[in-house]
Formats: sequence, C-alpha cells, structure tokens
Amino acid sequence: MNATGTLHDRGQSLWLDNITRELLESGTLARYINEDAVTGLTSNPTIFDHAIKNSSRYDAAIRQKVKEGKSGEDLFFELALEDLTRAADLFRAIWERTRGVDGWVSLEVSPLLAHDTATTLAAAKRLHARAGRPNLLIKIPGTKEGLPAIEEAIFAGVPINVTLLFSREQYLAAADAFMRGIERRVAAGLPPEVGSVASVFIRRFGRPKRPYSVLAAASVRAVSWTSSGDTSSDTQPSTPRVRSQMGRNRSAARVRSSRASSKNRSSPDLPSLTLLRMAAS
Repeated sequence: MNATGTLHDRGQSLWLDNITRELLESGTLARYINEDAVTGLTSNPTIFDHAIKNSSRYDAAIRQKVKEGKSGEDLFFELALEDLTRAADLFRAIWERTRGVDGWVSLEVSPLLAHDTATTLAAAKRLHARAGRPNLLIKIPGTKEGLPAIEEAIFAGVPINVTLLFSREQYLAAADAFMRGIERRVAAGLPPEVGSVASVFIRRFGRPKRPYSVLAAASVRAVSWTSSGDTSSDTQPSTPRVRSQMGRNRSAARVRSSRASSKNRSSPDLPSLTLLRMAAS
C-alpha cells in the first residue's frame, strides 16, 4: 500500500489542491482517485489562472465564449464550472458511498466580494445552482463580512468551504456560523444535512529560511485547534451543541479540517494536497 492509501486507512482524507483540464482529459485525476486514495479536490482563482495561462487546452473554449459575448468573470466561471462539474462527477461515487463525508470539489466566489455579504451570498447560491452537482462546495472567505454569508448559505442548503482562515479565532467564528445555519434549518423543519469544511491555512506559517521542524510544529499546533477538547467555545466537538447536530448531520464534523502543505521555499517539497481531519472520528 502506498503512503496516501495508508493515510486514508488511518481516517484521513486527502484532497487535491489543484485542477487543470489536462488532469481531467488525461485520466490523471481518475488515477489519483483510483490508485492514490484522493477523495476530494479544491480550487481557487489562482489555481485556475495558472491552469488557463499555461495550457492551450482552454483556447478553443475561450474563443467560442468570446464569440458568444462573454468576458471577464462570466467567462472565467463558465470555464471553471466546466472543469469542476467534470471533477464532481468523478468524485460522485465517493460522495454517495460516504454519505457526503467525502467526494467534494470546491469553487470559490470572486475574491472581489470578500467584504460584501449580500453579493457573496447571491453569488454562492447562483454558482451552486449553475453547477447542478450536490457534491460541489462553494468557497466563501472567513472574513467579518463573509461569516453572515456563510450562515445564510448553510441555511439555504448551499454546502460551504470556508477559506482564508489564519487563526483559531477565525476558525471558531466560522464554525459558529456553520452551526447557526444548521440550527436554523432544524428549527425550520428543514433537513440538517448540509456539507461544510473549514480551510485553516497552516502553510502560511512558513517563513523563508525557517527550519522545517519549526514549521511542522506550527502545523501541528494549527491542527490542534480543530481537534482539542477545549470547551471555551461551544463549537468544539466535545460540547452538547455540536454533538446534538452531529447526530443529525454527518457533515457537521467536516467543519474541522486543516491544510497540510507549505509555501516555505526552504522546506522540503510537499504534495499539493489538503489533509482533512475528522473531528468526530
């Protein structure tokens, strides 16, 4: 068994932090799923920027969309949705087998909306509806303005990947927004099963020339935010508030997750993968 398979068998979920049309068309992503235990995928505008400008595989689609009068973000999101819906279909069997615990792909709302609650919420609903895939998460930043959009999106049944979390306080605020959305659904008689993960950017702890051992220690400390028994917040997994919702919604545990890659140029090369830790496992 390879290393990724071992991690999977030990209760960890590996999500690819990348997408390109070549990954889809060459069968590489399918191979990652079948042979390397990759169970999900994330994307962001930077990932798509690199994919589009460094490949000719998007050229024909871009020319056709320009002829149709599309440009700017409208054109970008059409390209992104084409790739991510194909990826979502590849992961769909995992999503169904795990009952929504794994098998997700992620699409981020425009970064220009990071401080605009109403427009972020509208974009999240619109993009999820356009995708038409139940296993597609919409990424919303965990900014002050993003938190109410996260709550409202969860209440509306839109699965969310909370991004841009750099501190324990941000993580707990995002977890609370998720819980409020689920609690409101329960109170309204709506199904509580709405998926969510929180992307804690532990890789941002890296600094040039900083020893890898120190970076690793910082990474472990960040992961501990999502799995500690600290009851100072009622969004921690040991509290009655969370346990009551976990009984209704398996995806409630997925709000606790962490990134496991490094941007420290002096650190050893690490795979471009996201490590998801199950708080309830």
